[in-house]
Parts: sequence; structure tokens; C-alpha cells
Amino acid sequence: MTLWTSADIATATNGAASAAFDVSGVAFDSREIGPGDLFIAMTGEATDGHKFLDQAFERGAAGAIVSQDTPHPNVRVGDTFVALEALAMAARARTGARIIGVTGSAGKTGTKEALFAALDRSPSKKAHRSVKSYNNHTGVPLSLSRMPAEVDYGVFEMGMNHPGELAHLTTLVRPHVAIVTAIAPAHAAFFPDESAIADAKGEIFQGLEPGGVAIIPYDSPHRDRLAAAAAPHAARTVTFGVDASADVRALEAVRAANGGTFVTAKVGERELSYTISQPGQHWVSNSLAVLAAVDAVGGDLALAGLALAELGGLAGRGDRFWVEAGEGRALVIDEAYNANPASMRATLSVLAAENAERRIAVLGEMRELGDKSDAYHADLAEPIRNAGVQLVILVGEAMKPLAKALEGQVEIVHVPDAATARDRLTATLDAGDAVLIKGSNGVGLSAIVAALASGKI
Repeated sequence: MTLWTSADIATATNGAASAAFDVSGVAFDSREIGPGDLFIAMTGEATDGHKFLDQAFERGAAGAIVSQDTPHPNVRVGDTFVALEALAMAARARTGARIIGVTGSAGKTGTKEALFAALDRSPSKKAHRSVKSYNNHTGVPLSLSRMPAEVDYGVFEMGMNHPGELAHLTTLVRPHVAIVTAIAPAHAAFFPDESAIADAKGEIFQGLEPGGVAIIPYDSPHRDRLAAAAAPHAARTVTFGVDASADVRALEAVRAANGGTFVTAKVGERELSYTISQPGQHWVSNSLAVLAAVDAVGGDLALAGLALAELGGLAGRGDRFWVEAGEGRALVIDEAYNANPASMRATLSVLAAENAERRIAVLGEMRELGDKSDAYHADLAEPIRNAGVQLVILVGEAMKPLAKALEGQVEIVHVPDAATARDRLTATLDAGDAVLIKGSNGVGLSAIVAALASGKI
């Protein structure tokens, strides 16, 4: 199926096509190129995509956006990043889809994936979403440029670590519905306090289309701040949470037999009962945001409930698998993609609910927390104790305050890097263990997960 023609690309980017070609996909990483794709030769501080043109075409690229001479079929532009944004804006302009933007300090990717599953489930509707965690200044326009013209819904994740970033991204996405999942001290090094983080997340509302809907967490201490940010741009603000005053609220949430949660929720004047396959109170909150958004775009709430029941675990964000250990098996909970104080607490509570012989937490340091880093790390001692963790493997220099706070309370292993943590974990892993692996992405704990999943331990 043709996504873009060379003529479309040239018109959108104000470029010049060297030849006629059609493309079925878009990528700027040559390793992700497949047959029929468009390769965008991005120029950055670390490398230049033009060096990988031959590789991209060897992998099957049908054309490229370039700013340098090449013998390959191309659209020549002055700046390939500007061209990427222009292509994204053209994709947004040509679609009649209802667009949902998702941001927040935690839960963005899970909520985005659940929304996609809910909206794409209808046999008569088709949805598109940003893949992986493509939520930054290059990932958002890439995800937009990949959106076919003929879709009914588009779901886009947007992230930030500095003020002003979301204000720009939301003008590209131009959502009809904008969600803030939660506010927490992620990227706190770049903000004076949590209120400033809420302000930065609230920038998503600035791009709302006329008649747009803002969806915000009622139970957040920053609810009123977010509502004020939405007021000039949203025709309607919908709240979600467990409080009786929330517009979309959980009336009941009990642990289900499969380890997930059975929820009875009220959406306006309607009640809906559904099961969430993923465990944890944070997923109850995510599901309420999903219901609010599905309702706002006129989707099917019953199908949304079915999608939540069948939603699989996401790699790095709650995926679960079993590994051989001792005379039996051990459970691995993969939360290795990223971490902040709020998400650490949420996933430790998930570990607490596991019926295990021994609970082990492999925790990597949380980065970008600024001058409050020591306190944020030390404060994890309480949820670790409450989770009944018997062994905690702490990774990274920033974990020193937590190691000190836990002295004499649980067994502690403090190591400098992920490789050492892997060795210490595999040396002790035994049948009946439940292991949580979580830390900031830069710590590299995903390598431990990969080793366990492959059996190469």
C-alpha cells in the first residue's frame, strides 16, 4: 500500500524529486528500513544519515529524503529534519482521523498502547499509533509521517524533559483529545519543582483542535493546575480517578484470578465492568484514562474493555516471563525501560502482590532528578520494605543513599553496573523467586532481561 509518492513528498517538503517512486513506510534509522520504505537521511551531532544511504537501499528502500547528492532515487531538500516535520504536518493535514495525544510522567506508553488496542479492535475502524517510545522531537514527526491517510484514529505519545518541548510537539499532532496520565518528579533536574513539571505537561493542551477535550487525573495534587492550563484551549475537561467526584471513576477494583484487576467503572452516567490483564493500581488509573478518551472520540467502550483484558505486557514496561531456576522456575517482571520515584513505587507494589518464595528487586539508579536525587532514592526504602523484598540489588552510584537507608533491614547488594548485577542475580536466582528489574534506561538493565529471556545466563 502506497503511503507517499515522490510527488507527495516533494510537495510536502518543498523539495525536488530526482525520480518517480512510491513508498510504504518511513524511517530515519537505516537498520529499520524494510522493502519499499522511505529513508530520511538525518544529519545530527553524532552522525550523518547520508553515510548510510547505500545500506538503506541495500535493505530495500524505495527512495530517500536527502540534502546532499546521491545516485539513489530521492527528494532533495535543504534540511532533512525540517523536511521530516513538514512531512509530519502534511500527514496530519490530509487525515480525517480523530487524534489523541498522550503525555505524563508515567504511563504514557502503556496508555497509548491500550488506546490503540481499544480503538483498532472494531472490524470497521482502523487506528494508527506511534511505535515504541517515539515521543520526542524526532519520534513524534516520524510517527505522524507514518500515518496512512485513511485511518479513523491516531494515537500519539509525547514526552519532554524541558519546558517548551510539548508546546511544539502538540502543534504537530493537533489532537482532538489530549491526556495527561500522571505528574511525578521525572526529569526533575530540569525543573524547580513538581508544579513546573505539571506546567510543562500542560503544554499539550495548547495544540487542541477547536472543540477538543482535555483529560486529566482527578486524584493528582496538580489537578487544578492542569485544569487551568487546559481551560483556554479545551471545550471540555474530563477527569479520571478513584475519587467520587471524578467524571470517569473506578467504583470497585479487585485483584482478578489472572493477576490483573477486575474493575467496575462509571463513565458519565454509564457503568462498565472489565478486567485489566496488567496488574497494579497504576494500570487501573491508565484504564480510566483510556475509557475517557475512547468515550471522547465516540469509540466503543465495550470493545475497549475487551482490549484491556487481552492487552499483553510491553517489553520494558511490565512484560512477564518465566525462566528456569534451580529445580523449577522464577518469574521475571520486566520494567527495565525507565524509572522515576512514582513508577518505582507503583511497580514495587506489583511485586508485593506476587505469591513468591522470595521477592528480589534489581533496581537501577533514577537519573535526571537534580539536587533532590539522594532524597528520592532514599525514599524508596519504605516501598521496598512494604513489598516484602528479601534481596535488593542496587545498580549505580546514585543508589548509595538507598543502600544506607536499607542497612540491616533487607539483604543488599550494591554494584556499579548492569553486568555485575546480572552476575549477582543469576548466581542467586532460585525456583519460586519473583524478580522485578527496573531502572532508568541509561543504566542498561534491559541487558539483564535479554540475558534471562534468552537463557544465556
